[in-house]
Amino acid sequence: MYRAVTLYFIQEGIDRDQPESVTQALSRLHISFRYNPQTHQSETCLNGHNVEKEIRKMYVSEQVSEVSKIPAVRRALVAQQQALGQGKGVVMDGRDIGTQVFPQAELKIFMQADIEVRAKRRQAELFQKGETISLEEIMENLKARDRIDTTRTEGPLRAADDAIPLDSSQISIEQQTQYVLQLAQVKIEQLNRC
Repeated sequence: MYRAVTLYFIQEGIDRDQPESVTQALSRLHISFRYNPQTHQSETCLNGHNVEKEIRKMYVSEQVSEVSKIPAVRRALVAQQQALGQGKGVVMDGRDIGTQVFPQAELKIFMQADIEVRAKRRQAELFQKGETISLEEIMENLKARDRIDTTRTEGPLRAADDAIPLDSSQISIEQQTQYVLQLAQVKIEQLNRC
């Protein structure tokens, strides 16, 4: 969602330092998600247009942390995320989901990976989308985003006290999925006993 807002700000030339411009821009955008049966994934739509590929591009990555630290942006998106989760049964990922958006979530997992592993994964993702970016540039982008996101005053990136850590550096996506499903099954059984 923050990437979609960032893309919109870039496309519309929104001055992030002008609170009134930011507020007006936020009132003009609508973010939704649509399931794509070809990719078997939920994809991001911005004002009715599928922007899933565009929001993953490097020029958006380079600005998303700066946009996401704007208090008005955070408040608007947290409200939207909370509305999405009101019906329960929602799986969300993000840098403040367990601490700010859903502090009462039944299951919180804090995923981490070595910076070089993250950069290689991101490079492979970008390559599949036709972008060739050096590993060094991606690592610098990730480090900068982490620094900005962990030091911002509103909704900083940190593990919730009750989050279960998962270091995915040396395990496959299948192993990660299996582990998370096991955690979810245990949580469901616990909740059913109550």
